[in-house]
Amino acid sequence: MGKGTVFTIYFPTHDKPVVATKFVEPEPIQLDAGPADGVVLLVEDEAPVRAFASRALQYRGFQVIEADCGETALDILEDCSLDVDVVLTDVIMPGMDGPTWVKEARKLRPHLRVVFMSGYADGSAVEEQLTVPESVFLPKPFSLNQLTSTVAAHLSPAA
Repeated sequence: MGKGTVFTIYFPTHDKPVVATKFVEPEPIQLDAGPADGVVLLVEDEAPVRAFASRALQYRGFQVIEADCGETALDILEDCSLDVDVVLTDVIMPGMDGPTWVKEARKLRPHLRVVFMSGYADGSAVEEQLTVPESVFLPKPFSLNQLTSTVAAHLSPAA
């Protein structure tokens, strides 16, 4: 009691009248074309990114199988009865990085289509991704529309 700290806060004064700004309703998010179809194996070690990507892809109509690392993804792909149309994988992950596990997976599934994603613009793992055939790169951060349109485009026969 009787001891403490005193704070003095100074706010700038404003002698001009405050003009109310008109609220503009934001435009709704519009996705490209209609619902998509396909099975996506999503490999991402960061849970929030994995959750966002999974929900976005499911919202667009994809069936999503999640893995939190390359080793788990390889285990999933060992199930020959499982059809995976495209893999969406982070490049930089603890343990096995994206390009490394994809090269291993291609021993089981040589024509596996891959979308690599990363927030890093440089580094050996990102450079290595560029050497993986039938793959595309999606830089982080990405929007829902960028994610779903990239995956859908890579599913098409011309991809």
